[in-house]
Amino acid sequence: MLLASGCTPFRADVPSGPAVSEQSSASQQGVGAVIAQQALAQVGAPYRYGGADPVRGFDCSGLVSYAHSREGIDVPRTAAAQFAVARKVDPDSLRAGDLVFFRLVPGNRAVTHVGIYTGQRRFVHAPQTGRNVGEASLDDPYYRERFAGAGRLFPDGSGAGPRLKSTPR
Repeated sequence: MLLASGCTPFRADVPSGPAVSEQSSASQQGVGAVIAQQALAQVGAPYRYGGADPVRGFDCSGLVSYAHSREGIDVPRTAAAQFAVARKVDPDSLRAGDLVFFRLVPGNRAVTHVGIYTGQRRFVHAPQTGRNVGEASLDDPYYRERFAGAGRLFPDGSGAGPRLKSTPR
């Protein structure tokens, strides 16, 4: 049940890195950069299991869903489902707004955590109960050892990407 509802809660002793906002590099523009900025704007918001809004709080997949929805992009609600539908991205080719996925449950191959890449090997995520949305580094040994892959849910060009939400006429 826990895995199907969103993100797996983290251990209390796991660092999530400083909650310092960084701008995406100038070369990272477009929808992905806007999604990354949406995520960065939520730094400091409370963690809430199953949460997907800045008032009540976020879990990891709720933060991804929220940031993408602000750009009209409809994405699945759980980290595992987001991983399943994301177009795979080479970790050496990450762009702002791409997603980084992790397997946090020892001995389990399921993807249980997701963050939004912001550039400079950093990502924004909703780490765990009792901690606020913040940034972390892909170079942190904890995340490096649990890295499952990277993907993109925003369109690269015409015909690419997940289904866009319809706007009322």
